[in-house]
Amino acid sequence: MAEEKTEQAENQTEEKATSQEETADSQAADAAEKPADAADEKKEQTPEERIAALEKENADLKDQLLRRAADFDNYRKRMMKEKQDTYDYANAGLLGDLLDSLDNFDRTIDAAKDAKDAKSIADGIKMINKNLVKMLEDKYGLTGYGKEGDEFNPDEHEAIGRMEDEKAKKETLAQVYLKGYKLKDKVIRHAKVMVKVPKQ
Repeated sequence: MAEEKTEQAENQTEEKATSQEETADSQAADAAEKPADAADEKKEQTPEERIAALEKENADLKDQLLRRAADFDNYRKRMMKEKQDTYDYANAGLLGDLLDSLDNFDRTIDAAKDAKDAKSIADGIKMINKNLVKMLEDKYGLTGYGKEGDEFNPDEHEAIGRMEDEKAKKETLAQVYLKGYKLKDKVIRHAKVMVKVPKQ
């Protein structure tokens, strides 16, 4: 019994010694780290170093700003050129389609030099007109309007004169001086007309 107590006491003594050694090692490690931290704190940048770092950062920001300004200027110039090109060549398709009619007019003029019959020339011009109108209607949605007897519509017709008529029950077109045209649903030229109005 006494031997067991002695053995336990020795074990406890050894465990305490081991624990104390580990604590001492840990404290030594902490003490070794602290001087390094303290050294880092003491290594703060000098004012000259901070100024140099800020000047470098400022130079980098200026360079980025100049590059972005140059990129934006190039983008703006490119957009302006594209817009101008769109404006300049917007009607290229329409003009290309009109070339056939111009060629037909040239042929008609050449044929008219030797023609002895005015009717053949008139027929040629009518054919050109018909083809041109059909192309504009089918391909571009351009339609003409305004004929005698149509009801007067101030949104589509421009009255250049009025005449009273006893037989008229409402305002109608007595005469069309110039046809009107619509591009799809939008009026691009009002018809110029003489309006017949009921007599009062």
